[in-house]
Amino acid sequence: MSALVELNDDSFEQEVLQAEQPVLVDYWAPWCGPCKMLMPIVEQVAGDRDGEVKFGKVNVDENENIMTKYGIRGVPTLMLFKGGEVVASKSGAMSKAQLDAFLDQNL
Repeated sequence: MSALVELNDDSFEQEVLQAEQPVLVDYWAPWCGPCKMLMPIVEQVAGDRDGEVKFGKVNVDENENIMTKYGIRGVPTLMLFKGGEVVASKSGAMSKAQLDAFLDQNL
């Protein structure tokens, strides 16, 4: 199973913006109930799509620069990056089928 890369203000550029493959970033917070529900789904999809998409997560409480730069107003928020650019984003909890559909539509 592919692991979610812990991203922070220092590693974001190298891990996401300079990545050769698409990267799905999960913006979350430890106090967020829907984030806790979404995390196992993201982890499962990361395992299913290992090699196709890189998966990372950003704790918004600890990484204010990233949160501000990308205008994150609520969590959970998922953003799909390709070539260093945001190509799609979606906020709120979702099912595995919804996450798979989101990726299929935007990859």
